[in-house]
Amino acid sequence: MDISVVIITRNEAHIIGNTLRSLDGITDDIVIVDSGSTDGTLNICRQFNTTIIETGWDGYGPNKNKGIDAAKHHWILNLDADEAIDGTLKQSILQLPLQNPNEVFEIWFKNFFMNKWIRHGEWGSDKHIRLFNRTVVKWNEASVHENLMFNPQTTITQLKGHILHYTVHSLQEYEQKTIGYAKLNAQKYFNQGKRPNFIKQFLSPVFSFLQNYLFKLGFLDGKEGFLIARTTARYTFLKYAFLGQLNKTSK
Repeated sequence: MDISVVIITRNEAHIIGNTLRSLDGITDDIVIVDSGSTDGTLNICRQFNTTIIETGWDGYGPNKNKGIDAAKHHWILNLDADEAIDGTLKQSILQLPLQNPNEVFEIWFKNFFMNKWIRHGEWGSDKHIRLFNRTVVKWNEASVHENLMFNPQTTITQLKGHILHYTVHSLQEYEQKTIGYAKLNAQKYFNQGKRPNFIKQFLSPVFSFLQNYLFKLGFLDGKEGFLIARTTARYTFLKYAFLGQLNKTSK
């Protein structure tokens, strides 16, 4: 099938094999864009006959675009290293005619917290466009929270099946990811000339927690729902705290 899969990696040896196995039979072209793995990630990727691009870290958007540019086919399925496709999604993709380059495909996610499927809260209604034609669609150059750029003729089709996102493997990893994303987003805001204020730094985290834990029924996921809502609120606080530090040191 004329689809290339693009995956960005860095120290993903614990999960990348699961991701690559899920792609069996869907493509003859898997492009790995790696930014300095030291844990055996690339050795695992080589076992699956992937094309490997070893590069520095320029941000999520730029690194994904490096993979897209190197892909064999115009149709791109973009995955993260901790994402796999389920059998229903695989069959949905294999049945696509892929004749209209202006058509993009939106996919529902099942997000897992240490192997528990999270059904509510922020993670419970998660879907993203991940299959598109590179001749008309690419990622923007944002270093974090990157977005796809479309043209006015774009139409969105929703596929059956799910991407399985194994996003949290340990609380320590979750904490490190939260801080890392907060710093990246603070730098992004700083580059855009934004400044924190009281509402954003102190009230937005409270609203975030209430929205995800209560209004979106995160409490139904038990302790995991609480941890996710609390950590999302902390992320909101940290990104504005880091932004404040950047603004102070730039004076």
